[in-house]
Amino acid sequence: MLLGFKTELKLNNQQRALLAKHTGTARHAWNWGLALTKQILDHNTANPNDKIKFPSAIDLHKWLVALVKSKHEWYYQVSKCAPQWALRALANAWGRCFKKLAKPPRFKKKGKHDSFTLDGSIKCDHQKIKVPVIGWLKTYERLPQGYQPKSVTISQKANRWFLSFKVEVEPVSTSKSVEIVGCDLGVKSLATLSSGLVFEGAKSYRKYEKKLSRLQYLARHKIKGSNNWKKAQKKIAKLHFKIANIRKDTLHKLTTYLAKNHSKIVIEDLNVSGMMANHKLAKAVQDMGFYEFRRQLDYKTIVYNSELIIADRWFPSSKKCSNCGHIKETLSLSERVFECELCSFKCGRDLNASFNLASLAVSSIVSACGLVSADTARMKQEVNIKPTNR
Repeated sequence: MLLGFKTELKLNNQQRALLAKHTGTARHAWNWGLALTKQILDHNTANPNDKIKFPSAIDLHKWLVALVKSKHEWYYQVSKCAPQWALRALANAWGRCFKKLAKPPRFKKKGKHDSFTLDGSIKCDHQKIKVPVIGWLKTYERLPQGYQPKSVTISQKANRWFLSFKVEVEPVSTSKSVEIVGCDLGVKSLATLSSGLVFEGAKSYRKYEKKLSRLQYLARHKIKGSNNWKKAQKKIAKLHFKIANIRKDTLHKLTTYLAKNHSKIVIEDLNVSGMMANHKLAKAVQDMGFYEFRRQLDYKTIVYNSELIIADRWFPSSKKCSNCGHIKETLSLSERVFECELCSFKCGRDLNASFNLASLAVSSIVSACGLVSADTARMKQEVNIKPTNR
């Protein structure tokens, strides 16, 4: 399978200027192509009897060479691949829009999502890579050996440049310590496993919220476009980047542990957009990164030969007693300890939910009667003796 590899580039000022030229050329080609295609769509809407064929990526590049490239000399200072790939991405964006899979593409602005793609003769050698026109670029870490990518994407974020490309990876078989595990996600603790382990979330935004608010307050008093305003924006971007990296690091460690050590992983199909609508929980939900957690598990379970099972969104994992199966009618968020009225079973609310999630996979393997594995049964006995107060 193909996995994305991304690393930071170690550049000098001359290389930074050259990369910025490539980024600007790709952005100009995108905006030119978007303006042209919008004019064609408006013409076809106004004149249904005299429609113009919607151009493909090849058509757009031919018109770019004939109409635009000859008027701007700086197009010849960069690789021809940068505008080609920008127009190809624009054609793909319109294709997704016509299929109603995404919204119409928008014009790009300098400093936001700056990137470009190159292909051709690309060579990797330890901690450097050779790309067309730009030449050799150094990296901070070693590149995958024995693999020559067909194309690379160079992007800028928080005044730092990154290189990314796809790598062919073979699935790895690892020894699984636990066969089945249920994973309940929450805002107090990031994940509670049916094996009894609890993983705390990074809560990086909450940690740096005051500092970020202070930087944004200072930036609002500066004249937009001035040098001081640009310096303030760089500081804000660096802090945002730091917050995101801390969150991703926590999620990568958790998802790698789950995929490596468990054969079957059961999680809930959470309605993240619905949870974000609650203004009291939105900030905490966003700080945990539930969508990124599921995205990482999707491909890591394939890499480590595990299976990811998604429970139904309406499955009552929190309201259902994992011991007798009784389902409560109501369960408020303030009740952190689950108490069953029928069998007097007590345990932490999140731990009980993880038991129920694990039983979904167990019931399809062991029997249809809802029998649980020995590890899960032993854990239930322990928590029933000593109730957890989470």
